[in-house]
Amino acid sequence: GVKIAATPLTMAFRLISQRLTGAALRSMSTSAMAPAAGSAAPSIKDVIVNLTFVDPSGARRKVPGLVGHNLHETCLVHGIDIGPSSVGGAVEAVRSDTWTEPLFGEGPSSGYDHVLLVGNGVETAPKKSHVEDKLLNQYWDLDEIFPESRLAAMVTLTKAMDGMTVYVPDRLVDDIP
Repeated sequence: GVKIAATPLTMAFRLISQRLTGAALRSMSTSAMAPAAGSAAPSIKDVIVNLTFVDPSGARRKVPGLVGHNLHETCLVHGIDIGPSSVGGAVEAVRSDTWTEPLFGEGPSSGYDHVLLVGNGVETAPKKSHVEDKLLNQYWDLDEIFPESRLAAMVTLTKAMDGMTVYVPDRLVDDIP
């Protein structure tokens, strides 16, 4: 075999790779992965929700979504075209009946990803912010907006949303050069 001269650089590389390999092996040991006494290991069923998307033609498509992801991310993963994301940090978070914490996020930035939520878990979605409401009114006609209207990027999935139906209206034209 080829012998590499022991320079300070090669010795440092060997030392780092030995430490990383040892740390990786320790992190994969069964004792590190064992659940705490009295608790069961979480399963994939704990973080998956089943959603039904209905497109403008009425075609239904059942897809799994991950708890903690938003509806727009779920659409991207499954190739459901709802337009550009209206991504932005949360403007505020309701912590109790008497306390709403300002989070100083910019909120949604566009109104293209309009969806209608019906069924399980709709009440667990955060309330529409004034910015989200304003963008829906700015991008969509009044006869296209309903109490169930939301921006997909603003709806984070919860376990209670298992079985929820998401109606996707006709898309706005967003690709004009």
